[in-house]
Amino acid sequence: MTTATPNASTAPVANASATSASDRRLRVVVAVPLNERLCQLVETLEPRIDLIRDHTLLKPMRGPADWSGDPDFHRTPEQQQAFDDLVDSADVLFGIPDVEPEALARTVKANPDLKWVMTTAAGGGSQIKDANLSREDLDRIVFTTSAGVHGGPLAEFAVFGVLAGAKNLPRLLADKGTKTWPDRWEMRQVDEMTVLVMGLGGIGSECVRRLNALGARVIGVAEGNPQVEGVDRVVSAAQLPDVVGEVDAIINTLPGTDQTYHMLGKDVFANMKPGTIISSVGRGTVIDETELLKALDDGRVAFAAMDVFEQEPLPADSPFWTHPQVVVSPHTAALSSKEEERIARRFAQDATAFLDGKPMRAVVNTVEFY
Repeated sequence: MTTATPNASTAPVANASATSASDRRLRVVVAVPLNERLCQLVETLEPRIDLIRDHTLLKPMRGPADWSGDPDFHRTPEQQQAFDDLVDSADVLFGIPDVEPEALARTVKANPDLKWVMTTAAGGGSQIKDANLSREDLDRIVFTTSAGVHGGPLAEFAVFGVLAGAKNLPRLLADKGTKTWPDRWEMRQVDEMTVLVMGLGGIGSECVRRLNALGARVIGVAEGNPQVEGVDRVVSAAQLPDVVGEVDAIINTLPGTDQTYHMLGKDVFANMKPGTIISSVGRGTVIDETELLKALDDGRVAFAAMDVFEQEPLPADSPFWTHPQVVVSPHTAALSSKEEERIARRFAQDATAFLDGKPMRAVVNTVEFY
Protein backbone atom coordinates (compact mmCIF):
# COMPACT_ATOMS: atom_id res chain seq x y z
CA MET A 1 0.00 0.00 0.00
CA THR A 2 1.20 3.52 -0.78
CA THR A 3 0.79 6.13 1.92
CA ALA A 4 2.26 9.60 2.14
CA THR A 5 3.73 10.56 5.48
CA PRO A 6 3.41 14.06 6.96
CA ASN A 7 6.67 15.01 5.22
CA ALA A 8 6.08 13.12 2.01
CA SER A 9 5.85 14.50 -1.50
CA THR A 10 3.19 13.57 -4.04
CA ALA A 11 4.72 10.17 -4.76
CA PRO A 12 1.36 8.37 -4.30
CA VAL A 13 0.06 9.93 -7.51
CA ALA A 14 2.99 8.71 -9.54
CA ASN A 15 2.66 5.23 -8.12
CA ALA A 16 -1.04 5.15 -8.90
CA SER A 17 -0.44 6.04 -12.52
CA ALA A 18 1.76 2.98 -12.90
CA THR A 19 -1.11 0.69 -11.95
CA SER A 20 -4.26 0.26 -13.97
CA ALA A 21 -7.63 0.89 -12.34
CA SER A 22 -8.63 -2.70 -12.98
CA ASP A 23 -5.59 -4.09 -11.13
CA ARG A 24 -5.41 -1.90 -8.07
CA ARG A 25 -7.47 -1.99 -4.92
CA LEU A 26 -10.02 0.64 -3.96
CA ARG A 27 -8.07 3.89 -3.84
CA VAL A 28 -9.32 6.28 -1.17
CA VAL A 29 -7.86 9.78 -1.02
CA VAL A 30 -8.17 11.87 2.13
CA ALA A 31 -9.28 15.30 0.88
CA VAL A 32 -9.73 17.04 4.24
CA PRO A 33 -7.57 17.11 7.37
CA LEU A 34 -7.65 13.77 9.21
CA ASN A 35 -4.94 13.00 11.70
CA GLU A 36 -2.62 10.07 11.15
CA ARG A 37 -3.97 8.06 14.09
CA LEU A 38 -7.44 8.09 12.54
CA CYS A 39 -6.07 7.34 9.08
CA GLN A 40 -4.48 4.24 10.54
CA LEU A 41 -7.73 3.38 12.35
CA VAL A 42 -9.60 3.38 9.02
CA GLU A 43 -6.93 1.13 7.50
CA THR A 44 -7.25 -1.27 10.42
CA LEU A 45 -11.05 -1.38 10.27
CA GLU A 46 -11.14 -1.93 6.50
CA PRO A 47 -7.81 -3.33 5.25
CA ARG A 48 -9.07 -3.83 1.68
CA ILE A 49 -8.64 -0.15 0.80
CA ASP A 50 -5.55 1.91 0.03
CA LEU A 51 -5.92 5.09 2.07
CA ILE A 52 -3.80 7.76 0.40
CA ARG A 53 -2.97 10.98 2.22
CA ASP A 54 -0.38 13.73 2.20
CA HIS A 55 -0.72 15.75 5.37
CA THR A 56 1.53 18.50 4.02
CA LEU A 57 -1.13 19.34 1.42
CA LEU A 58 -4.06 19.53 3.85
CA LYS A 59 -5.10 22.65 5.75
CA PRO A 60 -4.41 22.06 9.47
CA MET A 61 -7.37 21.93 11.81
CA ARG A 62 -7.78 24.84 14.24
CA GLY A 63 -9.88 22.79 16.63
CA PRO A 64 -11.94 19.58 16.84
CA ALA A 65 -13.61 18.58 13.56
CA ASP A 66 -12.45 21.72 11.74
CA TRP A 67 -12.68 19.97 8.38
CA SER A 68 -12.25 23.11 6.28
CA GLY A 69 -8.98 23.85 8.10
CA ASP A 70 -7.02 27.02 8.72
CA PRO A 71 -7.97 29.67 6.12
CA ASP A 72 -4.52 31.23 6.52
CA PHE A 73 -2.95 28.09 5.07
CA HIS A 74 -2.17 28.59 1.39
CA ARG A 75 -0.67 26.07 -0.99
CA THR A 76 2.00 27.07 -3.44
CA PRO A 77 1.02 26.59 -7.09
CA GLU A 78 3.07 23.39 -7.07
CA GLN A 79 1.34 22.15 -3.93
CA GLN A 80 -2.09 22.96 -5.36
CA GLN A 81 -1.30 20.99 -8.48
CA ALA A 82 -0.10 18.09 -6.36
CA PHE A 83 -3.29 18.24 -4.28
CA ASP A 84 -5.49 18.34 -7.38
CA ASP A 85 -3.61 15.42 -8.91
CA LEU A 86 -4.05 13.46 -5.71
CA VAL A 87 -7.83 13.92 -5.42
CA ASP A 88 -8.23 13.38 -9.16
CA SER A 89 -6.65 9.93 -8.78
CA ALA A 90 -9.26 8.70 -6.32
CA ASP A 91 -11.87 6.00 -6.59
CA VAL A 92 -13.27 7.38 -3.33
CA LEU A 93 -12.88 10.70 -1.53
CA PHE A 94 -12.91 11.04 2.23
CA GLY A 95 -14.40 14.51 2.36
CA ILE A 96 -15.12 17.15 -0.24
CA PRO A 97 -11.75 18.71 -1.15
CA ASP A 98 -11.21 21.64 1.24
CA VAL A 99 -14.98 21.44 1.92
CA GLU A 100 -15.52 23.60 -1.17
CA PRO A 101 -18.32 22.71 -3.63
CA GLU A 102 -16.34 24.30 -6.45
CA ALA A 103 -13.42 21.96 -5.74
CA LEU A 104 -15.79 19.00 -5.81
CA ALA A 105 -17.17 20.10 -9.19
CA ARG A 106 -13.63 20.42 -10.57
CA THR A 107 -12.51 16.94 -9.48
CA VAL A 108 -15.76 15.26 -10.57
CA LYS A 109 -15.23 16.69 -14.05
CA ALA A 110 -11.56 15.64 -14.06
CA ASN A 111 -12.06 12.13 -12.69
CA PRO A 112 -14.48 9.83 -14.53
CA ASP A 113 -13.46 6.97 -12.24
CA LEU A 114 -14.69 8.62 -9.04
CA LYS A 115 -17.21 6.25 -7.45
CA TRP A 116 -18.04 7.56 -3.99
CA VAL A 117 -17.67 10.77 -1.96
CA MET A 118 -18.31 10.95 1.77
CA THR A 119 -18.96 14.43 3.10
CA THR A 120 -17.83 15.04 6.66
CA ALA A 121 -20.85 17.26 7.29
CA ALA A 122 -24.16 15.72 8.35
CA GLY A 123 -25.86 18.24 6.08
CA GLY A 124 -23.50 17.53 3.21
CA GLY A 125 -26.38 17.28 0.76
CA SER A 126 -26.41 21.07 0.46
CA GLN A 127 -22.70 21.03 -0.45
CA ILE A 128 -23.39 18.48 -3.18
CA LYS A 129 -26.22 20.66 -4.49
CA ASP A 130 -23.99 23.75 -4.50
CA ALA A 131 -21.49 21.91 -6.72
CA ASN A 132 -24.07 22.07 -9.56
CA LEU A 133 -23.15 18.63 -10.87
CA SER A 134 -24.82 17.16 -13.91
CA ARG A 135 -27.51 14.51 -13.53
CA GLU A 136 -25.12 12.03 -15.13
CA ASP A 137 -22.46 12.70 -12.49
CA LEU A 138 -25.00 12.62 -9.67
CA ASP A 139 -26.16 9.21 -10.87
CA ARG A 140 -22.71 7.66 -11.35
CA ILE A 141 -21.26 8.71 -7.96
CA VAL A 142 -22.55 7.65 -4.56
CA PHE A 143 -22.62 10.55 -2.09
CA THR A 144 -22.92 9.90 1.62
CA THR A 145 -22.86 12.14 4.69
CA SER A 146 -22.03 11.76 8.35
CA ALA A 147 -25.70 12.12 9.32
CA GLY A 148 -26.39 10.35 12.60
CA VAL A 149 -22.86 10.72 13.93
CA HIS A 150 -23.84 14.00 15.59
CA GLY A 151 -27.16 12.74 16.92
CA GLY A 152 -26.23 12.55 20.60
CA PRO A 153 -24.66 16.00 21.03
CA LEU A 154 -27.37 17.73 19.00
CA ALA A 155 -30.13 15.94 20.88
CA GLU A 156 -28.63 17.10 24.16
CA PHE A 157 -28.71 20.73 23.01
CA ALA A 158 -32.25 20.32 21.69
CA VAL A 159 -33.48 18.93 25.00
CA PHE A 160 -31.49 21.59 26.88
CA GLY A 161 -33.53 24.13 24.92
CA VAL A 162 -36.78 22.54 26.03
CA LEU A 163 -35.61 22.41 29.64
CA ALA A 164 -34.31 25.99 29.56
CA GLY A 165 -37.65 27.17 28.25
CA ALA A 166 -39.62 25.11 30.75
CA LYS A 167 -37.58 26.48 33.65
CA ASN A 168 -37.60 30.04 32.21
CA LEU A 169 -33.85 30.46 32.01
CA PRO A 170 -34.11 34.10 30.83
CA ARG A 171 -36.03 35.06 33.98
CA LEU A 172 -33.55 33.27 36.21
CA LEU A 173 -30.63 35.06 34.55
CA ALA A 174 -32.39 38.44 34.69
CA ASP A 175 -33.15 38.08 38.39
CA LYS A 176 -29.60 36.99 39.07
CA GLY A 177 -28.26 39.99 37.18
CA THR A 178 -30.30 42.40 39.32
CA LYS A 179 -29.87 40.39 42.55
CA THR A 180 -33.64 40.02 42.74
CA TRP A 181 -35.19 37.39 45.03
CA PRO A 182 -38.80 37.37 43.79
CA ASP A 183 -41.89 35.70 45.17
CA ARG A 184 -41.97 32.01 44.33
CA TRP A 185 -43.17 31.25 40.83
CA GLU A 186 -44.11 28.04 39.08
CA MET A 187 -41.89 26.41 36.48
CA ARG A 188 -43.20 24.04 33.83
CA GLN A 189 -42.54 20.31 34.10
CA VAL A 190 -41.32 18.39 31.06
CA ASP A 191 -43.24 15.28 32.09
CA GLU A 192 -46.45 17.31 31.65
CA MET A 193 -45.48 18.57 28.19
CA THR A 194 -46.12 17.47 24.62
CA VAL A 195 -43.09 17.99 22.39
CA LEU A 196 -43.21 18.07 18.60
CA VAL A 197 -40.02 16.67 17.02
CA MET A 198 -39.63 17.75 13.40
CA GLY A 199 -37.72 14.95 11.70
CA LEU A 200 -37.30 11.40 13.00
CA GLY A 201 -33.85 10.59 11.61
CA GLY A 202 -30.71 10.10 13.65
CA ILE A 203 -30.98 13.37 15.56
CA GLY A 204 -34.73 13.24 15.98
CA SER A 205 -34.65 9.67 17.26
CA GLU A 206 -32.04 10.63 19.85
CA CYS A 207 -34.24 13.55 20.92
CA VAL A 208 -37.18 11.19 21.33
CA ARG A 209 -35.15 8.83 23.49
CA ARG A 210 -34.13 11.62 25.85
CA LEU A 211 -37.59 13.17 25.97
CA ASN A 212 -39.07 9.77 26.83
CA ALA A 213 -36.66 9.51 29.75
CA LEU A 214 -37.98 12.84 31.02
CA GLY A 215 -41.58 11.68 30.69
CA ALA A 216 -42.69 13.92 27.81
CA ARG A 217 -45.31 12.97 25.24
CA VAL A 218 -43.80 13.11 21.74
CA ILE A 219 -45.39 13.83 18.36
CA GLY A 220 -43.12 13.29 15.37
CA VAL A 221 -43.17 15.05 12.02
CA ALA A 222 -42.11 12.81 9.14
CA GLU A 223 -43.32 11.44 5.85
CA GLY A 224 -44.21 7.78 5.39
CA ASN A 225 -45.12 7.05 9.05
CA PRO A 226 -41.75 5.67 10.24
CA GLN A 227 -41.88 3.48 13.31
CA VAL A 228 -39.74 5.18 15.95
CA GLU A 229 -39.93 3.84 19.48
CA GLY A 230 -41.22 6.41 21.92
CA VAL A 231 -43.22 8.49 19.44
CA ASP A 232 -46.89 8.65 20.40
CA ARG A 233 -48.03 9.83 16.98
CA VAL A 234 -46.54 10.73 13.60
CA VAL A 235 -47.94 13.52 11.43
CA SER A 236 -46.97 14.88 8.02
CA ALA A 237 -45.67 18.36 7.31
CA ALA A 238 -49.04 19.24 5.77
CA GLN A 239 -50.69 18.55 9.13
CA LEU A 240 -48.45 20.91 11.10
CA PRO A 241 -50.87 23.88 11.21
CA ASP A 242 -53.58 21.59 12.63
CA VAL A 243 -51.36 19.87 15.19
CA VAL A 244 -49.16 22.68 16.50
CA GLY A 245 -51.83 23.98 18.86
CA GLU A 246 -51.54 20.75 20.89
CA VAL A 247 -47.84 21.08 21.69
CA ASP A 248 -45.82 22.88 24.35
CA ALA A 249 -42.45 22.70 22.59
CA ILE A 250 -41.07 22.19 19.09
CA ILE A 251 -37.67 20.75 18.18
CA ASN A 252 -36.36 21.24 14.64
CA THR A 253 -33.94 18.55 13.42
CA LEU A 254 -34.74 18.77 9.70
CA PRO A 255 -32.21 19.26 6.89
CA GLY A 256 -32.30 22.31 4.65
CA THR A 257 -34.06 21.42 1.40
CA ASP A 258 -36.59 23.02 -0.93
CA GLN A 259 -39.25 20.89 0.76
CA THR A 260 -38.36 21.98 4.31
CA TYR A 261 -37.80 25.67 3.54
CA HIS A 262 -39.85 27.72 6.05
CA MET A 263 -41.83 24.65 7.02
CA LEU A 264 -42.22 26.41 10.35
CA GLY A 265 -43.85 29.42 8.76
CA LYS A 266 -46.65 31.92 9.14
CA ASP A 267 -49.53 29.43 9.07
CA VAL A 268 -47.89 27.26 11.72
CA PHE A 269 -46.93 30.16 14.01
CA ALA A 270 -50.48 31.49 13.74
CA ASN A 271 -51.88 28.34 15.36
CA MET A 272 -49.37 28.00 18.22
CA LYS A 273 -50.65 28.30 21.71
CA PRO A 274 -49.07 31.01 23.87
CA GLY A 275 -45.84 30.02 25.57
CA THR A 276 -44.55 27.52 23.03
CA ILE A 277 -40.84 26.68 23.30
CA ILE A 278 -38.67 26.26 20.19
CA SER A 279 -35.31 24.49 20.01
CA SER A 280 -33.57 24.35 16.64
CA VAL A 281 -30.62 22.12 15.71
CA GLY A 282 -31.48 21.11 12.13
CA ARG A 283 -31.00 23.79 9.48
CA GLY A 284 -31.87 27.43 9.93
CA THR A 285 -33.88 27.64 6.72
CA VAL A 286 -36.59 25.40 8.20
CA ILE A 287 -37.82 28.30 10.35
CA ASP A 288 -39.15 31.59 9.00
CA GLU A 289 -37.18 33.86 11.30
CA THR A 290 -39.35 36.92 10.60
CA GLU A 291 -42.39 35.02 11.86
CA LEU A 292 -40.41 33.61 14.79
CA LEU A 293 -39.47 37.09 15.96
CA LYS A 294 -43.10 38.22 15.74
CA ALA A 295 -44.15 35.18 17.79
CA LEU A 296 -41.44 35.87 20.39
CA ASP A 297 -42.62 39.46 20.73
CA ASP A 298 -46.31 38.62 21.17
CA GLY A 299 -45.78 35.63 23.47
CA ARG A 300 -46.80 32.78 21.20
CA VAL A 301 -43.18 31.66 21.57
CA ALA A 302 -41.92 32.00 25.13
CA PHE A 303 -38.34 30.93 24.47
CA ALA A 304 -36.11 29.87 21.59
CA ALA A 305 -32.80 28.00 21.78
CA MET A 306 -31.15 28.42 18.38
CA ASP A 307 -28.02 26.60 17.23
CA VAL A 308 -28.72 27.31 13.55
CA PHE A 309 -29.89 30.35 11.60
CA GLU A 310 -30.93 31.24 8.07
CA GLN A 311 -27.78 33.34 7.67
CA GLU A 312 -24.53 32.27 9.30
CA PRO A 313 -22.54 33.79 10.86
CA LEU A 314 -25.48 35.59 12.44
CA PRO A 315 -25.27 39.27 11.35
CA ALA A 316 -24.29 41.74 14.06
CA ASP A 317 -27.59 43.63 13.59
CA SER A 318 -29.78 40.53 13.99
CA PRO A 319 -32.50 41.00 16.65
CA PHE A 320 -31.73 37.51 17.94
CA TRP A 321 -28.52 38.77 19.57
CA THR A 322 -30.38 41.07 21.92
CA HIS A 323 -33.74 39.36 22.30
CA PRO A 324 -34.18 38.46 25.98
CA GLN A 325 -36.05 35.23 25.22
CA VAL A 326 -33.47 33.76 22.85
CA VAL A 327 -30.31 31.74 23.45
CA VAL A 328 -27.87 32.01 20.53
CA SER A 329 -25.43 29.16 19.88
CA PRO A 330 -23.00 29.62 16.95
CA HIS A 331 -23.79 26.35 15.14
CA THR A 332 -21.58 24.55 17.60
CA ALA A 333 -23.87 22.16 19.46
CA ALA A 334 -22.66 19.16 17.46
CA LEU A 335 -18.98 19.80 18.12
CA SER A 336 -17.27 17.04 20.09
CA SER A 337 -13.68 15.93 20.49
CA LYS A 338 -14.93 12.47 19.50
CA GLU A 339 -16.54 13.65 16.25
CA GLU A 340 -13.52 12.99 14.07
CA GLU A 341 -13.18 9.42 15.31
CA ARG A 342 -16.91 8.76 14.92
CA ILE A 343 -16.78 9.97 11.32
CA ALA A 344 -13.65 7.91 10.59
CA ARG A 345 -15.37 4.81 11.96
CA ARG A 346 -18.50 5.58 9.94
CA PHE A 347 -16.38 5.87 6.81
CA ALA A 348 -14.73 2.51 7.46
CA GLN A 349 -18.12 0.87 8.00
CA ASP A 350 -19.43 2.33 4.76
CA ALA A 351 -16.27 1.28 2.94
CA THR A 352 -16.94 -2.28 4.02
CA ALA A 353 -20.52 -2.01 2.82
CA PHE A 354 -19.38 -0.47 -0.47
CA LEU A 355 -16.89 -3.26 -1.13
CA ASP A 356 -19.38 -5.96 -0.18
CA GLY A 357 -22.21 -4.49 -2.24
CA LYS A 358 -24.37 -3.83 0.81
CA PRO A 359 -26.45 -0.74 1.67
CA MET A 360 -24.50 2.26 2.91
CA ARG A 361 -25.66 4.71 5.55
CA ALA A 362 -26.81 8.30 4.97
CA VAL A 363 -26.81 8.15 1.17
CA VAL A 364 -27.67 11.59 -0.26
CA ASN A 365 -30.93 11.93 -2.15
CA THR A 366 -29.60 13.75 -5.23
CA VAL A 367 -33.02 15.10 -6.16
CA GLU A 368 -33.88 16.79 -2.87
CA PHE A 369 -30.26 16.83 -1.59
CA TYR A 370 -30.62 15.58 1.98
